[in-house]
Amino acid sequence: MPVLGVRDDFRRAQLAIAALFCFLGFQYATWAARLPTLKTRLGLSAEELGLLLMVCGAGAAASFPLVAHLMKRLGSGRLAFVSALSLAALLPALSVAPNYPVALLIICCDGVAVGCLNVAMNAQGAALEAKYRRTAMAQLHATFSGGSLGAALLASGMNGLTSALTAHFAVAAVLLLLLLCVARPHLLPDEQHGAAQDDGQDSEGTTDQRESEKARPSQKAGRRGLTLPSRMTLWMGCAMAFGTVTEGAMNDWSALYMKDVVKASAQLAPMGIAVVSVMMVLARVFADGWRSRWGDARVVRLGSALAGTGLALALPAGGLVPTLIGFACVGLGVAAVTPCVYVAAAAKGSDALALVAAMGTTGLLAGPALIGFIAGAGGLVWGMAAVAGSALIVSLCATQIRWKALAGEPVEAVN
Repeated sequence: MPVLGVRDDFRRAQLAIAALFCFLGFQYATWAARLPTLKTRLGLSAEELGLLLMVCGAGAAASFPLVAHLMKRLGSGRLAFVSALSLAALLPALSVAPNYPVALLIICCDGVAVGCLNVAMNAQGAALEAKYRRTAMAQLHATFSGGSLGAALLASGMNGLTSALTAHFAVAAVLLLLLLCVARPHLLPDEQHGAAQDDGQDSEGTTDQRESEKARPSQKAGRRGLTLPSRMTLWMGCAMAFGTVTEGAMNDWSALYMKDVVKASAQLAPMGIAVVSVMMVLARVFADGWRSRWGDARVVRLGSALAGTGLALALPAGGLVPTLIGFACVGLGVAAVTPCVYVAAAAKGSDALALVAAMGTTGLLAGPALIGFIAGAGGLVWGMAAVAGSALIVSLCATQIRWKALAGEPVEAVN
């Protein structure tokens, strides 16, 4: 049965996988938008609320061994379905949590399920590109932001009707289940690629033969457990980690930088995060065309260099306009980093994808706190300088990654 009347196989699979990205953004933003209500209902302090958020991130980061095992046992399609069902069920459970310890347990489980769905849906996106030789990952990541926006609008509307979490989260869970039911029949079937997904060929079609030969014995010996990550996987993990450090820090610190350093008014201070977010969404909508024209290597290297250089030049310039231009460079430059790195990691197998995703979650979790420590010691300007530095590190990491082309042929962009 076609999804929304779509009969093209590629578009049908693309919509189904996009629904998973939208699902994750919607689920996370739903409970995050009601944190003030959770804080009041459970009588939490600011420190306890911070720990609640940290537990979610820690659960996602620590899910790596479980995700790697489940990817091999269930495949990306089944794992996406099971983890999405769990996330839909956890929302009503959180709304009726009787106390703080139970809420911590539920949020930790939520983090683990987020880690599972994150890896599974990115594996599906990479498989879509490989099967049809068409770039799509950046647009898939853009739908995550669309899901977050939808959740924010629903939260605003439900707040106007009732303050009860149970009603809001029940409605959200029903919507998530409907979204999952539409997507599930059209997810890509999992194919067994064996141990061939190793350090393979780069975008120029070359082959790292020595690394492949070294990897095969360990893969065969460790088929029942996790394989040791290759040097290339670690480079991809570092690129992902510093990329998410850049994203997370801009989300958490840009408004404060606008207020305390730029001296923007209360009305203009949120424009920092707004500029970053809008540029990221727009860039992800068009980034698949850039990827097919210039290749993932150039998009990541030049994009992250633009982000780091643009922000670094804006800091000493000061003023509202230079700062917003610098922030726009960050949003534009880092938008395609995570989609491209996910594609590269998926080409190396489920273990590499799970590890890279876990490192990305760790960067997203630890990055804003690290920037906070730097800002506390030397001021917010130095904190933002560290963000610029993290973007430049992504560019350096990208030079060490052998970016894989799809079967050594040009790929077609999705328009």
